[in-house]
Amino acid sequence: MSERKALLILHGKQAQNEEVRAAVMALRENGWELAVRLTWEGGDAARLVDEALAAGYPTLIAGGGDGTLREVAEAMALAGSDASLALLPLGTANDFCRAAGIPLPPAEALSLLEFEPRSIDLGEVDGQLFLNMATGGFGSKVTANTSEELKKMLGGAAYFLTGLTRFPEVHAAFGRFSGPGFTWEGDFLALGIGNGRQAGGGHVMCPQARIDDGLLDICIVPAPQDVVGTLGTLLSGGILGLESVSISARLPWLEVEAPEGLDINLDGEPLESHRLRFAARTGALRLHLPNISPLLG
Repeated sequence: MSERKALLILHGKQAQNEEVRAAVMALRENGWELAVRLTWEGGDAARLVDEALAAGYPTLIAGGGDGTLREVAEAMALAGSDASLALLPLGTANDFCRAAGIPLPPAEALSLLEFEPRSIDLGEVDGQLFLNMATGGFGSKVTANTSEELKKMLGGAAYFLTGLTRFPEVHAAFGRFSGPGFTWEGDFLALGIGNGRQAGGGHVMCPQARIDDGLLDICIVPAPQDVVGTLGTLLSGGILGLESVSISARLPWLEVEAPEGLDINLDGEPLESHRLRFAARTGALRLHLPNISPLLG
């Protein structure tokens, strides 16, 4: 890269992370001009992106969980910036980074700054953008209701345990789905609309998803007679088992109608609506990735 200058937008909870501090110092010693800004409350990430772009930073780094990474990526794409983005995964699940092959240790993740950025897609729904996946139904409720304390203790396994404890609350939702050459309607337990492949702490819902193909991968799990067995398949994360109980498609856009309303989780951001239109925003962002990232076509 020609200009070794970047700004790290770091989730405030990671301010005392010694691994991050060491990785930042190592980059500076290696010739990088690296500034750090912390988020404190909602909206800070977008504001800091705007300030960084106005200051002329050619590269931004998003440090935090999937929600922080989404916020920074969304703000950069909405600004129409040509600046590149690197990801520093510091959350519990780190679903997007795991699927993309981005290392979890901070020093290794930041080493991707030396790789040329690649043009990637983002998912879009009603004006909001997401980096990884939109989930609905039972899976999104599990993610939303997993406590921070449990995530700290158990990591990604916390989502599995929460799912087991919430079996009695499970009920199906009714939806109508339509896209180019695709229609389906009926009761369903879970929905995944993926730019990435997994959500909720490692549950792979869209195993063939790519972030540079201009398509979203769709996974719908119809409500079966054996609800407990199907949910066990979902929570266990078995790809072959999921394919046996789900409906899948790869589409540039998808319209969803849910007369009783539908709760959606966009990389940690809740959204509720009766009618939604999802689309792939092609080439929305330039992202530093490993050359052999599984998410690249």
